[in-house]
Amino acid sequence: MTRFALVALSPLVLLLFAALWQGAWVWLLLGYLSVVVLVADRLVPEITAPAPRGKSGVAAIALTGALGVLHFPALAAGIYLAALAPEVSPAARIAALLATGLYAGQVSNAVAHELIHQPTVWARQLGRWVYISLLFGHHASAHLLVHHRFVATPEDPNTALKGESIYHFLPRAWAGSFRAGYRAEAARNPARARALFALYIAGGIACAVLAFLLAGPVGAAAYLAIALYATVQLLATDYVQHYGLRRARVVAGRYAPFGAAHAWNSGRYFSSSLLLNAPRHSDHHIHPARPFPALTLRPKTMPLLPATFPLMGLIATIPPLWRRVMDPKVAQIYQEFSKTGADAGDL
Repeated sequence: MTRFALVALSPLVLLLFAALWQGAWVWLLLGYLSVVVLVADRLVPEITAPAPRGKSGVAAIALTGALGVLHFPALAAGIYLAALAPEVSPAARIAALLATGLYAGQVSNAVAHELIHQPTVWARQLGRWVYISLLFGHHASAHLLVHHRFVATPEDPNTALKGESIYHFLPRAWAGSFRAGYRAEAARNPARARALFALYIAGGIACAVLAFLLAGPVGAAAYLAIALYATVQLLATDYVQHYGLRRARVVAGRYAPFGAAHAWNSGRYFSSSLLLNAPRHSDHHIHPARPFPALTLRPKTMPLLPATFPLMGLIATIPPLWRRVMDPKVAQIYQEFSKTGADAGDL
């Protein structure tokens, strides 16, 4: 757990120093979340072993709970740096905006994801409010009730089709998950669905109004930009994690169980630590209640990305390059299914 705490908490320390003293601290924060992540992933060998199962769950919820609470002052600090901090150059304000958006998109989203999977009410509520503060509250419903049930099928809005560009995927996934999340909640309890989605919308509006009251129009604009950037990163992660992979259709409306080959994975040490092992994505879908330090990566049975998660997200912004890199990998997974006699579905 030490490595997760050190890697994920370090940008919070840098953000605090940047809010207090501005100057070079803003650039150090941006550099940590961009250059350091990419370089460290290349320098440090991949790690595949899980943490011991014993106390990893207790330590994991303690860390994610702390990071979930700290998300809100971190968001406020980023807005302050971008809108109110004195003697900050326009370039440094943009850097602060980008750095806060990177932190929210990488760390805060990973934290909220872990929290909504917890059995305790306080953890799920905290995770829901992290998403609400990033104007993506409905993800708390859609992820649990839709994505985990229909992942790697056409019925999951957050599974990217082979050949689909990220620019087509982003609006389709956002709107599709909103509709599918509401339908799934309404199927369980219509009154609860209305209340929850009213909370997602009203909570997001309240956060924007609070940013306006605290930092004026520039603060509200900074908040909206951070939330949008964070949401794009979350959806880009979904795009990378499931691009082109499909479960076989058994009968109409029913699919083969999710298997290890239905998600893309990475074992890069630094980015996996920053993202709380989200790159070990196959094991998360197979064991969604498993604490993140105990997630397992088995390179022989789980598809591996050719590069680190953050770098693959950058490559995805150039669709021809993305398809050149990933479409042969998708075809390779199909061939491996065929060799074992398994049904590759419409992979």
